[in-house]
Amino acid sequence: MTGPRPRPLTPEEAQRRRKRSLAIAAVLFTLVAIFYVLTIAKLGPQVLNRPL
Repeated sequence: MTGPRPRPLTPEEAQRRRKRSLAIAAVLFTLVAIFYVLTIAKLGPQVLNRPL
């Protein structure tokens, strides 16, 4: 049982999809970087000087 096949993308549509995907990836990377920096900032600089 197969459904209808999607129509192939035009080059313009494929380019827009790629740009949108790159923009989403950039936003996600930025959010991860912000959360990482905020977490390190909240822990403070002494977190690296603790005994293991």
